[in-house]
Amino acid sequence: MAASVHLLPAVFLFSVFPAVVWSRGDVLELGDADWDYLAPEHQTMLVKFYAPGCGHCKKLSPEFEKAASRLKGTVRFAKVDCTSQTETCSRFGITGFPTLKIFRNGRDSGLYDGPRTTDGISQYMKKQTGPDSVQLQTPEDLQNFVNHYDASVVGVFSGEESSGLLEFLKAAALLRDQFRFAHTTERHLGEEHGIQAEGVLLFRPPRLSSRFEDSVVVFTDYLTINSLRRFIRDHIHGLCPHMTLENKDRLRVRDLLTAFYDLDYRHNVKVSNYWRNRVMKVASQYKTAGLTFSVANKKDFLSELEDDFGLGTSDGGELPFVTIRTKLGHKFTMREEFTGGGGGVVVVAETFDKMVNDPDKDVLIQFYSPSCSHCKKLQPIYTELAEQVSADPNMVVVKMNGVDNDVPLSYDVQG
Repeated sequence: MAASVHLLPAVFLFSVFPAVVWSRGDVLELGDADWDYLAPEHQTMLVKFYAPGCGHCKKLSPEFEKAASRLKGTVRFAKVDCTSQTETCSRFGITGFPTLKIFRNGRDSGLYDGPRTTDGISQYMKKQTGPDSVQLQTPEDLQNFVNHYDASVVGVFSGEESSGLLEFLKAAALLRDQFRFAHTTERHLGEEHGIQAEGVLLFRPPRLSSRFEDSVVVFTDYLTINSLRRFIRDHIHGLCPHMTLENKDRLRVRDLLTAFYDLDYRHNVKVSNYWRNRVMKVASQYKTAGLTFSVANKKDFLSELEDDFGLGTSDGGELPFVTIRTKLGHKFTMREEFTGGGGGVVVVAETFDKMVNDPDKDVLIQFYSPSCSHCKKLQPIYTELAEQVSADPNMVVVKMNGVDNDVPLSYDVQG
């Protein structure tokens, strides 16, 4: 008799929640019977609506599950099989697979339109957690917020009832998937950056700090969602942004020159900025020429470099690949060695006599081989020397590829 009494609650529970199933990994399987009970429990949830036989769904599945594991405890990931849970899929207007949607406390917050790689999904969804805009109270709050890998947008307002603050918060809610927002009513936090009343500060990432541009840009125009969106769009990337797989499409709306090299801002900021600063030196001279500039990790774009530009991993050695892709899709490759905007002139056989044997100039020439490890090690030092003496019209620093060019007989180059 006692056994039958204890079994009844268990039978009852399974009849109420028949579709609650944990899939492999950290992705929750939801269905028609349990959506309204479970979905509201999660502040932020990314849901994949799929069909088991869908090829694109199968391709996305491992990336989705790895992102779910990475963000476990921060963002809930779930999935709904639309071939069996038709009521839920119809309710949210699902017509194609896979469809990803973001939900907040069970309410549809909109389509997920971000990247579909593990890193991309993780980064995108991290920005979906917490408030649309973080409130700052102290200088330490401000410093901690802007000391971040990504750019930061900070609004400074006169009070909680400010019409500018209300508009700023609306913009933050719409754009939080792309940018980081914070706000303050402590106006002294803006005074250091020239804001006396109300305004918005755009802080570029500290890792991209450079003498060629300001680290902070100030917006003091009349604030609307559209005006703030334009301000961020026009200034957030600066002279030479770090192009990634996630932001490449936004950067390529204009003619774009990109230097590809072993860039790694998480583990080697100094080396990453060595070549970026040289690109920026050139970019600062072409601000109004219609050409934009960027740097990228060549490992992230190997297939593109091979397929679109014919560049392999052995090309260029430790020097950057430099390419131009126009907004119309035309592609160009810089075949000369990248020297960083004047940091050493490249000489070939046809120009040797004119450049090196000029009686009015003192000339230092380096004969090198592209495969020579000692030459590669010398390259940064030689480039820096060239830049230091570039202001002297009587001094020229040049170099010549001794393998691909005929070295004049009067120069005894043996190694």
